[in-house]
Amino acid sequence: QVQLVESGGGLMQAGGSLRLACAASGRAFNVLTVGWFRQAPGKEREFVAGINTLGGYTWYADLVKGRFTISRDNAKNTVDLQINSLKPEDTAVYYCAVHDRGSVYSVTSYAHWGQGTQVTVSS
Repeated sequence: QVQLVESGGGLMQAGGSLRLACAASGRAFNVLTVGWFRQAPGKEREFVAGINTLGGYTWYADLVKGRFTISRDNAKNTVDLQINSLKPEDTAVYYCAVHDRGSVYSVTSYAHWGQGTQVTVSS
């Protein structure tokens, strides 16, 4: 079993930057593919970024390409999400999760979700 805890959210100004962290415990982290997701009020949870076990391959939702960067440090059991040029539409609860099976872009392909961290961007 793996447990994930997100941190780093907060209230930000548009145009700023933010770094979210996903810390894992309970299982060998370096064999896990991890994804970041977000859920805005009244909307479905959506995929934003993913990273493979060694961090050599990453993938992003088209909406965030060029502004979001996912990275991992297997020695520290963390996967970070750097968000630049924040926009009010980035306001959401951000979650990390472990890929289980199926499409790496699909919410339903992931398990072991964290509790999420709130990001609020004011204009």
